[in-house]
Amino acid sequence: MNLQQPYDVAIIGGGLAGLGTAIQLVRNGHSVVLFEKERYPFHKVCGEYISMECWSFLESLGIPLKELNLPVINQLLLTAPNGNSFTTKLPLGGFGISRYKLDHMLVSIAKKEGVVVGEETKVEDLVKEDNYVIKTSKGIANAKLVCGSFGKRSNLDVKWRRGFIQQKPSAINNYIGIKYHLKTDWKNNRIGLHNFKNGYCGISKIEEEKFCFCYLTTADNLKGCNNSINELEHKILSHNPHLKAILTNSEKDETFPVTISQITFDKKTQTENDVLLLGDAAGMITPLCGNGMSMALHSSKIAASLINQYLTNDISITQLINGYQHQWQKQFAKRLHTGRLLQRFFGTEAISNLFVSTFKTFPFLAKPIIKQTHGKPF
Repeated sequence: MNLQQPYDVAIIGGGLAGLGTAIQLVRNGHSVVLFEKERYPFHKVCGEYISMECWSFLESLGIPLKELNLPVINQLLLTAPNGNSFTTKLPLGGFGISRYKLDHMLVSIAKKEGVVVGEETKVEDLVKEDNYVIKTSKGIANAKLVCGSFGKRSNLDVKWRRGFIQQKPSAINNYIGIKYHLKTDWKNNRIGLHNFKNGYCGISKIEEEKFCFCYLTTADNLKGCNNSINELEHKILSHNPHLKAILTNSEKDETFPVTISQITFDKKTQTENDVLLLGDAAGMITPLCGNGMSMALHSSKIAASLINQYLTNDISITQLINGYQHQWQKQFAKRLHTGRLLQRFFGTEAISNLFVSTFKTFPFLAKPIIKQTHGKPF
């Protein structure tokens, strides 16, 4: 990794949004360096279901989706803590693939296309001078422009004192996420969303006869179970009979679980200090909407197009920042708002039970709500 030369763009974070942006920019002739604190491939807490809206875009990046024989998911099973359930078709549907596999494929494409990738490299600070000076654990880099694709929460969020960092714990900003890969008896075309006290769990098929089992709950829920994941699953999740059956009759991959804490769904800004923020760094949709991966990829397409115009002197830095904020809000603000509202319906057992019962009685309500959390193919 050569940090002596100045780059057109530096990208902090090598998830879907960061890698997608990097690939598009180098194809337009720009020099790009990308910093990732982990070493590929690695697991992330993620539901690993992607809406069909980004199928064509992923193929354009170089992912051979048709050759991977991935599960197509077109049905949703929604269950309540009391065991009541509701099944519906997904209007657009999606497919399953692990982040371990997808991110690794994308970083391989990025390197082949000419992106300079710094793995196991943590960005410690960022200073704007004539260019940006990026201080990393491997040295100092310079770039004309910086994009932040560092996920849900990072040390830079704290340094910048971003608004959501200052918020006190509340119903939408104090969650933990836990994920397994497992083998179990579950329909390949169905995604399950199982509610339990102060949380919910998704399960769906990914590659190689494996299923992603990922759940979100409050930090207090885990604390009340002596900070024991096993106790949490036994005492809380298993109260839902559907989850109890999965946990009892599944074979967990022994390399799991992977966990993450301090998850927030509070509103975020899309830029800081003229840094474009991508994916979860710009705003995180609640996992029950099943659309975070697609939004991250879509944000990369929006950002790359505008950055290319800026680097070719077609627009100013002000037009770049304003244009990105406008397009981001147009595409995603309504989805995130809907997600925050839905999150509140799954805050207690009684409300979750009522919500599922209402869908079962009035099934026509499901389709428009699902559409509110998804976009169109891009």
